Amino acid sequence: MSLKSVNDILSLSEIQILLHQQPLERLLKCWAEVVGTTIAHHTQPLSIQRDVLRVATSSAAWAQNLTFERQRLLVKLNEKLPDPLVDIHFSTAGWKRPQDKANQQKTLLPSEHPSYLDDEIGIKRDRAPTKNANAAFENWKTAMQRRSHHLPICPQCQSPTPPGEIQRWGVCSICATKLFSNI
Repeated sequence: MSLKSVNDILSLSEIQILLHQQPLERLLKCWAEVVGTTIAHHTQPLSIQRDVLRVATSSAAWAQNLTFERQRLLVKLNEKLPDPLVDIHFSTAGWKRPQDKANQQKTLLPSEHPSYLDDEIGIKRDRAPTKNANAAFENWKTAMQRRSHHLPICPQCQSPTPPGEIQRWGVCSICATKLFSNI
């Protein structure tokens, strides 16, 4: 039995790891480096079948332009891969845009909005239609008075204000709008 150095053993284990990796995994690791960041942003390698790489693109225009560039990309990719690819097929099929955390807008639940009022305030929602406009107004006025009875008062305009607005801006939304529009 021959003795081997630690460096030889480590390099052998790294080689074995590389040999056991799937071809697509190897390709994904070097994709952005080979094609460039702009192309990588608009493409997603999906699979390798029979030495043909299938790549999803963000638009048909990208698919067409990259089809013209596929020979150049094949040469660059085959330099990085142990098993050479024969061809690349570009298509919009299978495209799924990765979610950019910075650009993604969080969906706000109604209960998370500063102006949200709990149903615990004692509001009865009458679903019965009213007979005329005056009766509808009276129903609305009564409901608003009931709703606003337990609400904190805006320190600026003295009107009942949802607690979330006071916590967020220190005043009601109308006063906050006036303050922010003057900035």
